[in-house]
Formats: sequence, structure tokens, C-alpha cells
Amino acid sequence: MAAVTGLGGVFYTVKDPAATRQWYKEFLNLDGEYGPMLNWAEDKSDRPFSLISHYAEDSGYLKPSEASFMINLRVDDLDAYVEQLKDKGIEILGQIDEGYGKFAWILDCDGIKLEFWQQVEAPES
Repeated sequence: MAAVTGLGGVFYTVKDPAATRQWYKEFLNLDGEYGPMLNWAEDKSDRPFSLISHYAEDSGYLKPSEASFMINLRVDDLDAYVEQLKDKGIEILGQIDEGYGKFAWILDCDGIKLEFWQQVEAPES
């Protein structure tokens, strides 16, 4: 059975994503290709990580949710997990393979957008 394996990240909207990302870099020493990156271990051979990602308020990435944030959950087998959700009657908003990772989206019972992510290849930090 496919399962959630951890927090992939927290995504939220801000007025100026570049300025917020710079703040995280300058004051918290957190940076990475897709935003502030939190590696799970010192040994980065497999390189699992979580992100804090910032989007412009008008980006639309968090839609159709009305919330200003989205939660990203890591999964071990996205295709199997999506099938499990469908079997439970959950509507899948979309699914895509970006090469570095596979993604799918749903809305939870409160209308919060959840993104499921199977990391395929870790970016260099």
C-alpha cells in the first residue's frame, strides 16, 4: 500500500516572493533551487528534502482553494497513492510528472489544497 512518508513542504502566498526568499537566505541561511530547502540528513546521497515555497498573491497556484497556503506531502508511490484516493471517492484535481518529481493535487474536507509529491531526483542545493 502506498503511503505518505513525510512533509514535503509548506507553500504560501506573499506580496514579494523574491524578497521573502532573500530574507530566508540572509537570516536563516536557507536556500535552494525551489525555495528554502531543508535537507533531512547530513548525508545527502539520496538527498530527501522539504521546502518552504513562496508564491505571488496572484499566482493562482493554490487555486481552487481559497486558502493562502498549501501543504505538500511526500509519498512513496504517487501512482498507487492516487489510485487509493480515487478508490475512496476523492477527486484528483490534476497529476503531472515533472521529471524531477511526480505531483498530484486534491482538496481536503476544509477546502485546503494538498499536493502529493514523489521525489524522483533531488536538485543540487
